[in-house]
Amino acid sequence: MSRRARLLAFYLPQFHPIPENDKAWGRGFTEWTNVTKSLPLFPGHIQPKLPADLGFYDLRVEETRVQQAEMAAEYGIEGFCYWHYWLGNGRRLLEHPFNEVLESGKPDFPFCLGWANHSWEGKGWMGGDGDTIKQEYLGKDDARAHFDFLLKAFRDKRYICVNKKPILVIYRPNEIPECKNYLDFWRNLAVENGFPGLFIIGDTPVNHDKFGLDGSLYSGQRHLKKDIWDNSNSWDRLHGKSLKKAPYHRVMPHLLKPGGYGDYDFPVIIPNWDTTPRLGDDAMIFYDTHPDLFQVHVRQVLDAVEGRALEENVVFIRAWNEWAEGNYLEPDMHFGKEFLRRLKIEIDK
Repeated sequence: MSRRARLLAFYLPQFHPIPENDKAWGRGFTEWTNVTKSLPLFPGHIQPKLPADLGFYDLRVEETRVQQAEMAAEYGIEGFCYWHYWLGNGRRLLEHPFNEVLESGKPDFPFCLGWANHSWEGKGWMGGDGDTIKQEYLGKDDARAHFDFLLKAFRDKRYICVNKKPILVIYRPNEIPECKNYLDFWRNLAVENGFPGLFIIGDTPVNHDKFGLDGSLYSGQRHLKKDIWDNSNSWDRLHGKSLKKAPYHRVMPHLLKPGGYGDYDFPVIIPNWDTTPRLGDDAMIFYDTHPDLFQVHVRQVLDAVEGRALEENVVFIRAWNEWAEGNYLEPDMHFGKEFLRRLKIEIDK
């Protein structure tokens, strides 16, 4: 059965302990720490949201990574977009899971990389007291060293390409000094190493020509207007803080790009959103999510780009496992695999 689009799901590697998180939030901290302590903030608010089939996994375990990939493939996802951290001068974070994927050849499941080019905030977020590690851009030598690492991934037979160009997502292209020149340098290195170029997509919406991108993601949760939220004149007040919440059915139409997607726009499917585990009373919450509504959302996104050639019809899902932001497709205790099942129904039409 033919597929309507190439679905790539963002994949967060923060489900294993690292020294930086131990220092900031206590020994053994992972994303599960905040997930499990989350509490409902209003009647009908489902928290905590807990994993079902895969459990509270540790991404250092190969069997877990294989199970994730097998599940994603079963329900129509082409591959994962692993978030990758390069903070300058070779400094990486949360690198263990992807290093294992790259070095072991397992899981045998397609992937690409997203450069999460933002500073690592050890202070301020959820009361952490660790150090802030600044994202730095240290010139051509550092850019070349970063490319040399990326090249190892690009050469892997599992790496996802568009027209033989490796896909690379960049979280904040607008923060890269002289971004177009920076990316042109990488593209030239890619050509020198036998590729026809790179296919670079910005996560932050910017002018693609100015920044040297092949396109940008349209992630609708970033474009919501104030009147979307309940009690939008003042937002709900809870413990003296502003709580942004809205039912998923009201948000859904605004997750699509107004006027449709241009040639340089790449849609993002958003199954749910609830940042309560990370932000508590300052959360942004889509409540009353349901597989029926999610299936409609998936159908609307795929219908909006159905005229594209399959090779270039890349649609992202935010996300596979962002549990502490409430955007995930992995089975939970409330709906099980139903979101995945509905995704497969629409992608296989």
